[in-house]
Amino acid sequence: MTDLLKTSLNRRTVLQAATVGAVGVSPALRALVHAAGSDAPEKKEVKIGFIPLTDCASVVMASVLGFDKKYGVTIVPNKEASWAGVRDKLVNGELDFAHVLYGLVYGVHLGTAGPKKEMAVLMNLNNNGQAITLSKALADKGAVDGPSLAKLMASEKREYTFAGTFPTGTHAMWMHYWLAAAGINPLSGAKLITVPPPQMVANMRVGNMDGFCVGEPWNHRAIMDGIGITANTTQDIWKDHPEKVLGTTAEFVKKYPNTTRAVMMAVLEASQWIDASLSNKMKMAETVAGKAYVNTGVDAINQRILGRYQNGLGKTWDDPNHMKFFNDGAVNFPYLSDGMWFLTQHKRWGLLKSHPDYLAVAKEVNQVDLYKSVASAMKISVPKDVLRTSKLIDGVVWDGKDPAKYADGFKIKA
Repeated sequence: MTDLLKTSLNRRTVLQAATVGAVGVSPALRALVHAAGSDAPEKKEVKIGFIPLTDCASVVMASVLGFDKKYGVTIVPNKEASWAGVRDKLVNGELDFAHVLYGLVYGVHLGTAGPKKEMAVLMNLNNNGQAITLSKALADKGAVDGPSLAKLMASEKREYTFAGTFPTGTHAMWMHYWLAAAGINPLSGAKLITVPPPQMVANMRVGNMDGFCVGEPWNHRAIMDGIGITANTTQDIWKDHPEKVLGTTAEFVKKYPNTTRAVMMAVLEASQWIDASLSNKMKMAETVAGKAYVNTGVDAINQRILGRYQNGLGKTWDDPNHMKFFNDGAVNFPYLSDGMWFLTQHKRWGLLKSHPDYLAVAKEVNQVDLYKSVASAMKISVPKDVLRTSKLIDGVVWDGKDPAKYADGFKIKA
């Protein structure tokens, strides 16, 4: 560093730049801040696992558009075959981060989803945008939503099979919740299986299941292929529900704090970019449809990300609560109540044998303070409260204030 630069870059300037994560600072100054060791990412290249789903978009676009380089890291997106594979590679360190199911992270943290390891939810990647698909065969018999499915199952007795994507994950919980809301006990009245997202449509085609819950584009793909219909979207179940998160191990956050911040910033900027315009969303759809990512036709992706829905039975509608990646920062905040909700459902369905300390676990996993510091550096607004209130499809209100009572209060449970 030259004497002139040393003089101009006094200690106070370095500290100020470090405090804001060098956001909005000129590249030259940022490079000097990194050289000064204040906030340089400890690990320059990071592997982020993803499953071929539309909601991997912010991780993919952070890499494709070069937002990662802006913050001093290189993101290498790693395409994975199943959520179990993502779990194993996160736990053993083959992956540094992942686009991952909210409930999977909690399942690993508590040891209810395989190996136990302390985990971290850094931020939400998206709200909304999944769906419940029923087979065309069921729809032809009049089962087109929860109540009509319950009626058919009561009159035509047989084993009905439904699929989620991971036992403690979001899709399994949406499927359980949706069936129970219709009066169907998902444990005694149906068979629930686990199928990786990209394999859902093929499995329904050969008759392996009557319905599934999965992320897009696989629900829309089932309609395009003429084998399924959309019974409900997950935003029907819970408006603006948490979905995928940017997850890692607690060990990684402790060991590589600057790298973690840099990756969060890159993914947040990509989230902002996606939601900024229709043209950006269309460019995103074209990118993630590619073979390296979701590997499907762009027409399977680009309608629902704009909120243009059809159910496969002739109904079309514009849904304002479609998949969102940023929504002025409302998407990305890791509410403690969101994490706690998954724990209440794990308890409800017998995945947890006793009530955990819901709030304590959520505080361990969800990196609220870290997120707030990153959001502050990027001038992204954060909510005042770490809990939020929502009314779900069955009319039951969740506010995070008495999770044990909430978990025990359902009529249909394990």
